[in-house]
Amino acid sequence: MSVTSVDTDYETLTTSLVADFDAPVDEVWQLWADPRQLERWWGPPTYPATFEKHDLSPGGEVTYFMTGPEGEQPRGWWRVTSVDPPRSLHFTDGFAKEDGTADEQMPVVDVMMRLSERDRGTRMELRSTFASREELDKLVGMGMLEGLEQAVGQMDALLAAGTRSS
Repeated sequence: MSVTSVDTDYETLTTSLVADFDAPVDEVWQLWADPRQLERWWGPPTYPATFEKHDLSPGGEVTYFMTGPEGEQPRGWWRVTSVDPPRSLHFTDGFAKEDGTADEQMPVVDVMMRLSERDRGTRMELRSTFASREELDKLVGMGMLEGLEQAVGQMDALLAAGTRSS
């Protein structure tokens, strides 16, 4: 598995995940930039994602839903803050109600994704920042870190299979 570390820092209200891939930065970037590729790994294996909107430009919107084993379909959204292809993506990540509007009862997370070259491959760093300890605890308690680790773990097979370009 490509994930090398998953950490929680309660002082800075952040979680971070680091993963190393045996693929060039451009190929790892495509797994974010192409919504059909993103669907193949965003979310744990038992909760595959379907992306409805996918605008990775500053101010752009991404909307998706995941389909769980019992047919439930939790929804989510991103608001893109900045993007520097193929090196970084900064976005706000939140939960959505069934009608697609933001769920104000759930935490909103600031996410920074960075890709850098490493040993003829790529290092991906995902850093999530929370507004409060309560919001951090809520999402960690819901299994966010385990789900993220499982999701990112699916990227290796996509890269190895040569399914990087659509």
